[in-house]
Amino acid sequence: MQVAHASEGKFGLREPGPSRFLLRRSYYPWLVVGTTCIGAFIGQVDASIVQLALPTLERSFDAPLDEASWVAVAYVLAFASVLPVFARIAEMFGRKWMYLFGFGLFGFSSALCGLAPGLAWLIAFRVLQGVSGAMLGANSIVILVAAAGPARRGRAMGVFAAAQAVGVSVGPALGGFLLGALSWHWIFWVNVPFALAAVILGWLVVPITTKVSAERRFDWQGALLLMPALITLLTAVMEAHAWGLLSVPAIGCATAATALLAAFIWRERATRSPLVDLHLFRSAAFSGGCLAAFLSYAMLYGMFFAMSFALVRGYHDPAVAAGLRLTIIPLTLGIVAPFSGALYELRPRLVMLCGMAVCIAAVLALTATMTGGPRSLPGVMIALAAFGAGLGLFIAPNNSATIASAPTDRSGEAGGLLNLMRSFGTGVGVAAASSVLTWRLETATGVHERTIGVAEPALLAAVGDVMLMLVTFAIIAGAASLLRARPERPTGSFVVAEQARQRAAG
Repeated sequence: MQVAHASEGKFGLREPGPSRFLLRRSYYPWLVVGTTCIGAFIGQVDASIVQLALPTLERSFDAPLDEASWVAVAYVLAFASVLPVFARIAEMFGRKWMYLFGFGLFGFSSALCGLAPGLAWLIAFRVLQGVSGAMLGANSIVILVAAAGPARRGRAMGVFAAAQAVGVSVGPALGGFLLGALSWHWIFWVNVPFALAAVILGWLVVPITTKVSAERRFDWQGALLLMPALITLLTAVMEAHAWGLLSVPAIGCATAATALLAAFIWRERATRSPLVDLHLFRSAAFSGGCLAAFLSYAMLYGMFFAMSFALVRGYHDPAVAAGLRLTIIPLTLGIVAPFSGALYELRPRLVMLCGMAVCIAAVLALTATMTGGPRSLPGVMIALAAFGAGLGLFIAPNNSATIASAPTDRSGEAGGLLNLMRSFGTGVGVAAASSVLTWRLETATGVHERTIGVAEPALLAAVGDVMLMLVTFAIIAGAASLLRARPERPTGSFVVAEQARQRAAG
């Protein structure tokens, strides 16, 4: 339930209103959209740019691969862990102050990352950066939709998606340039001017909160169960090889994660004001869509991780060249994605299955093509392009169908859960790729937790094993897409409840 709200923002602190001059302009809604797009852009740049820097960070800090990989994982883990918390707090107390503070903290933590004196400090600052990213992610879409209104909503969401696509595409190329021309510090410092600009624009442009939730109860118990559950689960995936599958720490983490997740599910089903609405998972279509979203983003960022090492260590590409080669994945994804929606309306099941089939073929071709020689690079590029195209055929239709499988009045909660699954999938993709790469390198060469100094054929063979893991992800994601055949509302109890609600309303 929503109630009217004046200009009191978070914790009763009055929110600054937008500039009256800008508010009177006919293009004011697009200024709000543009401000939210800055957050979408820098968030995706940051997520993709760090992948390419991991080989450099491994060398710069003389760190084991699993430790260097935490630079990428720490951000998405913090983001996913606190995103539901901030989403609920924003509903209760307002959005503008949290959004502005999120931009400011993102810029500040980015500056700290570039100044980090050691790997442990860098990982800690990445956690802080992930927390700030969650503040933005919990509010950006809601602010955009409210400002755009029904008439502009579709176009505004398209612009927002385009900003994300540009961010993912720019990240590897920009990262390669900064690593080659300057140093790894600049891949974080580059965020600072964008964040400062967003704070200023947000103060002048973002409207004050007009509605907050009438329900002021917050599920602290759920929050205190969810955050450690995700942390222990991802730690178990990340450190499984370093610790040993049957070691006490690995078994302890896996057991703790299972117990915490079970307790969280029990808590959310029992409370009247849950942090996460688990009733949505009663729909097989919604559950399958979330699983497919989780796996598709694990595939995307697992590929970024593995190919960063393949190109830098296996092919000895300069950072700029490696970044440009990786850019082909989001470019083809972005080119194909706009057409996938129309195709999905015609043959929904076939389009998503074809998307995963193209991904599988591309990954297998990539495994066979990678030799480390320059003559194989055209084939590698074609396979990377095909992989991006396959994800373009799959991700957008899957996201749309997943949201459509939830009741209309729960689309906001459905979008939040989908965002959570995408974020956590990103972290799992990097963590799993890191574990498999480290394990296969040690098995083949005896080199413990390092890619530096490993012979090129051994490294590329280990990357090939990561590719086989991505094939497994693709098969499961494709199977999950079979849970629905067309974009429609779920059957069963969801439809009955929705029909009853509509009859009661009218």
